[in-house]
Amino acid sequence: MVNNKTYLAAKISLFMANYERVLKIEADIRRKRKIEKTIEFTKRMKRIQKEAEAVPRKVQEKIKR
Repeated sequence: MVNNKTYLAAKISLFMANYERVLKIEADIRRKRKIEKTIEFTKRMKRIQKEAEAVPRKVQEKIKR
């Protein structure tokens, strides 16, 4: 974790004081987590859909016998 808070007394962040440049955060962590959850949800729904598609086929096979 990076401390990017600007302090009133110093008027700069600790990151700026240490590295003499402004911190640029490229990715939003919350967005990454949301994407990961969406991918998990999609995989789960595909699995459930395949299971649901298999049920009518099994019933048809039992009726034919």
